[in-house]
Amino acid sequence: MASSRPLRADARRNREALLAAAREAFLGGDTDAHVEEIARSAGVAVGTFYRHFETREVLIEEVYRKEVDELCAAPVELLDRHAPDEALRRFLLLLVDHAAVGKGMSVALESIMATDSPVFGTARTQMANALDRLLAAGAEAGAVRGDVTGSTLLRALGGICGMRATEGWLVEARQITALLFDGLRHGAAGRTEPDAPSRLP
Repeated sequence: MASSRPLRADARRNREALLAAAREAFLGGDTDAHVEEIARSAGVAVGTFYRHFETREVLIEEVYRKEVDELCAAPVELLDRHAPDEALRRFLLLLVDHAAVGKGMSVALESIMATDSPVFGTARTQMANALDRLLAAGAEAGAVRGDVTGSTLLRALGGICGMRATEGWLVEARQITALLFDGLRHGAAGRTEPDAPSRLP
């Protein structure tokens, strides 16, 4: 892979262009996109591709890692803009939407599943930690119950997102996630009366 030294501005632009081109190809359904196609879409030479990524699999890892990093940075902004329980609700839906991204990349990701890459384990840890932060904020505000961990909630979401092989799964998954969120509010320390069921945005 590329050196850990800071990249020059032009090299950084080339790297970002390659990541953007690969993401667009994978999510657009071209999961078998070759290195040459990705480089051409990014407007760079194949040699430039290999200066940044040793293999196509390394590029796929980086695309997925970037998706997860951006996803797991969301709770900070959500907590700044919304009440803790609303921030949690929105993040749960973002996780479901992330599963849709994973579906778009599923074939590409299969190419790294047989390697010893830690990318999936790291992603699960990041997501669980993000959920822990939101759950703690919600429990402190008395808006959600305090006996559920991020890891447990992520496992429940995994079951919901496992439906993605079916037609129209995303709408149903978002509805079930709303029910899951209502369950998290049930029994919260500061909640004495049941609220109306959560609505999808």
